[in-house]
Amino acid sequence: MKAALQPGLKGQSEITVSKELLASEVGSGLVTVYSTAMMIAGMEGTAVASVQGVLEEGQTTVGTRVNISHLAATPCGMKVRFATELTAVSPNGKGLTFSVAAYDEAGLIGEGVHERVVVNKEKFESRTRDKGKQA
Repeated sequence: MKAALQPGLKGQSEITVSKELLASEVGSGLVTVYSTAMMIAGMEGTAVASVQGVLEEGQTTVGTRVNISHLAATPCGMKVRFATELTAVSPNGKGLTFSVAAYDEAGLIGEGVHERVVVNKEKFESRTRDKGKQA
């Protein structure tokens, strides 16, 4: 039996900052440090993975909101660890709120709140394809 989608579910992942993840490479700045955009992507990916195993067949989550502070710069080559915790589930079971944080080898580099919504993957993608045909 699958675990329940409830507050307290935690996720963790780790990456090593490569050249492709630097602000100067992804277009989010001119400095050669870990990009805020890539840090947020790591937080989101960790949140997704933390709940995917308890969702019903055909379901996934999509991001709807981020409120993140990037607190410290990280150089290329340093490891970054992401930690997420599901802190709230909406009454209808579809809205998810996560506490998210990122740490490099020197300490906390980012933290905040991230919200996601549970969707049927095929229906969601189908509506998006239809939208593209209307444009």
